Amino acid sequence: MELYSTLENILNAPDPRGKITLFRDFYAHYRRGEMTRDATTSPIVFAAPSYHGFCTVIDPKEVPRRTKLNTSHGQTLLLHAIAHIEYSAIDLALDAVYRFRDLGAEFESDWLSVADDEVRHFEMIEGLLRELGSFYGAYPVHDALFEASQRTLELIERMAVVPRYLEANGLDATPQILRKLEPFRQAPMIVKIMDALHVILDEEIDHVRKGDRWFEEECRREGKDTELYFDIIEKYYPQSFPRKVSVNCDARKEAGFSEGELSRISSNIC
Repeated sequence: MELYSTLENILNAPDPRGKITLFRDFYAHYRRGEMTRDATTSPIVFAAPSYHGFCTVIDPKEVPRRTKLNTSHGQTLLLHAIAHIEYSAIDLALDAVYRFRDLGAEFESDWLSVADDEVRHFEMIEGLLRELGSFYGAYPVHDALFEASQRTLELIERMAVVPRYLEANGLDATPQILRKLEPFRQAPMIVKIMDALHVILDEEIDHVRKGDRWFEEECRREGKDTELYFDIIEKYYPQSFPRKVSVNCDARKEAGFSEGELSRISSNIC
């Protein structure tokens, strides 16, 4: 099995079941060491996200708001939004291995492990969606994560933007969602959602940590200071820092953010 062509097929898979089946077969071969690499090929820049055939893509500001979490409809909208993040994250992790090809076995192993986690997260969330009588693709989505992958075609920017900014934002957002769900936790579905979110939060810390490692590694390789992180985020997401909203200081520290970085990220003391 050839690594890069197989990854390209998985990234282009037109539906979730097909993508997951292809990934699981590929990952089993990969873990057994049954993989070749064709160095003569080059990665393509994908013109559209893999979900464009079954999701309606709209402006992020128009995505349905996730309110009334004590209702089935509110829970469905929340789960759909999370499923979309996890599905997009599968492609982001796979694209890292597909695109950045000269970083060796540890880089491949790290991001394919992340992809495996994201597949599991997606299946867990979509299973809850189906319990509520819905499915991924039932509601419109935005393509902000796909756009991030299109814009960051250099490793140093990809690691800064995807794991160290977008996924790190998830470390901040998930506890806020959990707090909003807490008053309704007597409902069995709310308990299931909260349990799933705790699993995702714990495992996303490791994903951000992997991004931190490879961002620092690339900074060393290019002879650049890690303070470049703030220039990259300002370039793509102007005026993101300092944050006025709550920052998950403990999770960010565990994921590799330094005290100095956190003092610039958060307007509150970490």
